[in-house]
Amino acid sequence: MAWSDTIKAAHLEVTTEVSHAKRLKSQRYFVWQEDGANDLAAGNGHAERAVQGTSDLFTKQELDPWVDQLGEALSSHGVAWYLNSVDYEEDTGFFHYEWVWEVSV
Repeated sequence: MAWSDTIKAAHLEVTTEVSHAKRLKSQRYFVWQEDGANDLAAGNGHAERAVQGTSDLFTKQELDPWVDQLGEALSSHGVAWYLNSVDYEEDTGFFHYEWVWEVSV
């Protein structure tokens, strides 16, 4: 399974309201984006390879259950992750959660 399939599968365990890098027009959705590689270099090569990225949840629901569900889904797919930030965007009325994740290639 490709690393992107792993990330997609984790999100799809929670919802079909998910997009790669594009904001959706909905009251509750995920957006994910890869940010780059985090390779372990050794012996003039790449001993181990990983891709880092972020997932963002935009929701109008305070204390949205998708927050815990995404963490569980990422873990069940072997993805290393942490919740990086939580903000309330006054101009849009969205709660914005951001996870940073890393998956082996």
